[in-house]
Amino acid sequence: MDFNHYRFRSLWTLSAPAPVVYRVLERIEEYPRWWPQVREVVRLDDTSGLVRIRSVLPIELRATLHEGRRDPETGILEVGLSGDIDGWARWTVTRLGPGGSLARYEQEVVVRKPLLRRLAVPARPVFRMNHALMMLAGRRGLEAWLEAV
Repeated sequence: MDFNHYRFRSLWTLSAPAPVVYRVLERIEEYPRWWPQVREVVRLDDTSGLVRIRSVLPIELRATLHEGRRDPETGILEVGLSGDIDGWARWTVTRLGPGGSLARYEQEVVVRKPLLRRLAVPARPVFRMNHALMMLAGRRGLEAWLEAV
């Protein structure tokens, strides 16, 4: 087992229509406005950007995002990641009842940041909890953002 390899999956039930959720999620440069742990997103061009993330632990991650699949018809938004974490992340937004949606977040990455690699074995449960808390805050932030727009 590679202790620096992570797979995450989160399901967010939201009270906004899938097309509205998709449009918010595709504007990644606005994530810091509703997701507190996404500290900064800087667009490099039309298909890439830099992201700076920090959750509960006092450890910041930086990565370059490269647009992958972007398909409003299927609700898929996917990016490649390189930097402190290498891999990919994907949103899949689907209709859930009248006026609601389900946002599925999937991520598969390998940690490259040296400090996190050294702590991979003893701190793995803490890193997973840190990610879970980040996702919880993201869901809450997105729900509030969707209510305001």
